[in-house]
Amino acid sequence: MPRKKPDFDGGRCLIENLTERISTLGGPAGPVTPLAKLQLLQSLHPHYCAAPRAKKTQILDAVVKATAYNRKYALSLLHHGPPAAPALRPGRPVRYTGPVVDALRRLWDVSGYLCSKRLHPFLPTLLEALERCGELVLAPEIKSPLLTMRPATIDRKLAPYRRRPQPRGFTTTRPGYLLKQHIPVRTFAQWEDRRPGFVEIDLVAHCGESVHGEFVYTLGLVDVATGWFEAFAVPTRAQRGVFAALQALRARLPFPLRGIDSDNDNAFINDQLLRYCQTEHLTFTRSREYRKNDQAHIEERNGAVIRRLIGYDRYEGIAAAGVFNRAYEIQRLWTNFFQPTMKLLTKERHGTKVLKRYDQARTPYQRVLDSPAVATPHQQALRESYRSLNPIWTGQELQRRLESLWHLARRSGDL
Repeated sequence: MPRKKPDFDGGRCLIENLTERISTLGGPAGPVTPLAKLQLLQSLHPHYCAAPRAKKTQILDAVVKATAYNRKYALSLLHHGPPAAPALRPGRPVRYTGPVVDALRRLWDVSGYLCSKRLHPFLPTLLEALERCGELVLAPEIKSPLLTMRPATIDRKLAPYRRRPQPRGFTTTRPGYLLKQHIPVRTFAQWEDRRPGFVEIDLVAHCGESVHGEFVYTLGLVDVATGWFEAFAVPTRAQRGVFAALQALRARLPFPLRGIDSDNDNAFINDQLLRYCQTEHLTFTRSREYRKNDQAHIEERNGAVIRRLIGYDRYEGIAAAGVFNRAYEIQRLWTNFFQPTMKLLTKERHGTKVLKRYDQARTPYQRVLDSPAVATPHQQALRESYRSLNPIWTGQELQRRLESLWHLARRSGDL
């Protein structure tokens, strides 16, 4: 028995109100969505089949206007009906659910927003420290997938929360020429990276948008072998103040100082520091002019630690330098105990590409403990200091001291 076509009389109101319906589907906010197009075609298909030729033309014109489909494609869909939605293919079950991502984001926030390559191997250590201090306790169904998450997955989960890069600052290096011939040059290929104690030093200017007048400087010191970092602020770049800051940083190191490498700044290339190194039997070298890669370790710390924490504002006076040093008292704990770093192992060039291989990320504290050149009493003292630290309290205290420092910043309109 032949199938009876649907009566088109019931669809006359649909044709009359089609223009109004199309404008409702599209609206002022934008074009018709794919789902709305599918629903429109599904509702019009039986009426189109039952309509006379003239009415079919009206329906087709309205559908083409509403969906922006090619006329032949729209005709095919109305005649045969829209295709059924494809069945969803069963994929892998979701392993990293909302609570796991929330725990990852909190650990990422506590770590100071580390990249995935540094955060991934540090997660067990950081989680153990937080559990020891009673700051965070995770259920096994959250902790297990969190600790097995790979770096690429961490990047994908944290991608919406990344920060934008900060601007760059000014260079204030003033070359010193008188004693350069007495200080040997050391290049990036002559590292002494096996024994702790060989350090790079540099000055960071907190001058804001102008290098005129006097402003605060930060003397940074980083150990090449372990990545141990220390910082001390001085109100000016006077040689006496910089030399006293260097002596203070030497007293903080958990291992003996064996050598100093600086750039060609006259704050370092001077008779006082040269005689001091000769008297203390310290190796004193300098980098080549205009070759920042010769001091790659300290240049990296200048951006990753000093500029990231302090920023690029201008600070002046002894009072500001004192607040700087109060912040650096906490910063040294935060950076050396809770900020893992990666060291470059090999670098190979293949045509236009350079293949770099790094070791597993570890904190400077862990590298110092692994070094056989560090005396056992020094290692024991470091272990006791680490067990007394709370990562969350350290980060919060550092933030409080930095906020008190930011109130002293001189803005461009204040100069």
